[in-house]
Amino acid sequence: MTDLLHNWEKKSADRQKDYKRWLEKADRAPKRTRVLERLPEFHEEAFQRVDCLQCANCCKRFSPRFKGPDIKRIAKHLKLRESELIEQYLRLDEDGDYVVRSTPCPFLGADNYCSIYSVRPSDCERFPYTDEDVLVKRPAVTQKNSTFCPIVYFVLEKLLATVK
Repeated sequence: MTDLLHNWEKKSADRQKDYKRWLEKADRAPKRTRVLERLPEFHEEAFQRVDCLQCANCCKRFSPRFKGPDIKRIAKHLKLRESELIEQYLRLDEDGDYVVRSTPCPFLGADNYCSIYSVRPSDCERFPYTDEDVLVKRPAVTQKNSTFCPIVYFVLEKLLATVK
């Protein structure tokens, strides 16, 4: 890992106020345009430097939302009725979304591989949103994600250093 990623969790915790201030302004033109232009480059660089299988913090500390199509697809894959999948693995959160009952995710193996990877929830497939406008459109989510995902931390640091 690079120096930027060394001790990233502490650095991210120390930078939360900076991230909040920067993200509050990041979705306004013309800054939004400059941010969106840089995302593909920084996203790609982050994924070259961080091995998600060595980390798996997203699966250990976070639950995606399981939307209707996700539940249907996963239940079919597991040969369960949708109601059985919900009863066994999911619960409704405070926002009314289905999320896993417990962390780490019950589909995460000891080797950090996902047992339902080919049919995983769309939230998992899109995470950490560092290649899409969600990064600036949902600043609270981005800020939270920066506390447990080194890729989000890396992309934010690169953006803060280059997009004024």
